[in-house]
Amino acid sequence: MHQHPLAEVFGFPIDNGSDKANRYRKHKLCPYNNRVPNCTKDKANNPLGVCSIFTGEHSIAIICPIRFRQDWLIVEEAAAFFFPPAANWTSLGEIRLNDRGGRSAGNIDLVLVSYDDRGRVTDLGTLEVQAVYVSGNIRQPFEYYMEDPAGRYDLDWANQPNYPRPDYLSSSRKRLVPQLITKGGILRHWGIKQAVALHAEFFRTLPPLPEVEPQEADMIWLIYDLAYDSEEKLYHLKLERTAHTLFRPVLDQIMTAEPGPVEEFIGVLQEKLDKKLEGEENPPDAPTLADLL
Repeated sequence: MHQHPLAEVFGFPIDNGSDKANRYRKHKLCPYNNRVPNCTKDKANNPLGVCSIFTGEHSIAIICPIRFRQDWLIVEEAAAFFFPPAANWTSLGEIRLNDRGGRSAGNIDLVLVSYDDRGRVTDLGTLEVQAVYVSGNIRQPFEYYMEDPAGRYDLDWANQPNYPRPDYLSSSRKRLVPQLITKGGILRHWGIKQAVALHAEFFRTLPPLPEVEPQEADMIWLIYDLAYDSEEKLYHLKLERTAHTLFRPVLDQIMTAEPGPVEEFIGVLQEKLDKKLEGEENPPDAPTLADLL
């Protein structure tokens, strides 16, 4: 079990003391195709350079969406779903999407477009990247480590208050679901295929999604993990698997809470009712609803 939460800082494991890793830390650089050379996570002038955190003995959560841009694998694999093999295509970043009234429905992370010999758009698809929210304080251990990376790479943070952990529930309910409803609903109405890139640990927290054959799908889930190379002392993004789905059944599945046993809910009500009636001289002796069920 790791005694600290930091897996990667400015693109490198915190125990990587190579010249390149030290240069990236010193200049707060991002190796994963950010829009500028530097990391801009949280604050541009004082970035929170944590790409991923440990969640267990062998588990990692990617907490920065830019981390998914390593080697541009995500666009290559999304394009393979959107376009024929021989198509000319490229990607365009941060494209604003408006609703019928001209109000912004949000920005699309990446729009992939195919084009003909004259440079005219012939087809398109969208790619959204879903990193994970963090509960607790991640900046505190990050800043403590950055004061002395060589001396604090094995920091013990286990007993510190507000130990940072991935918040998968908030990530799906506050980020993924609203995006599917707003942006995804518009794109589905237009008949545009969609791709979602996310970490394997995050995907496993979602309800089981009904999958279809690739040729029937209008949506693809690109599910990644991080593989550690002990010689390079680096993590590499790798595609664990893909899931082909239809937009509407996925939305219904994610938005519908999985019900637990009704007896538990009735038990809570019975307990509260018993407390309310405790002061009465002759409490009711009739069978409860839970007994009848």
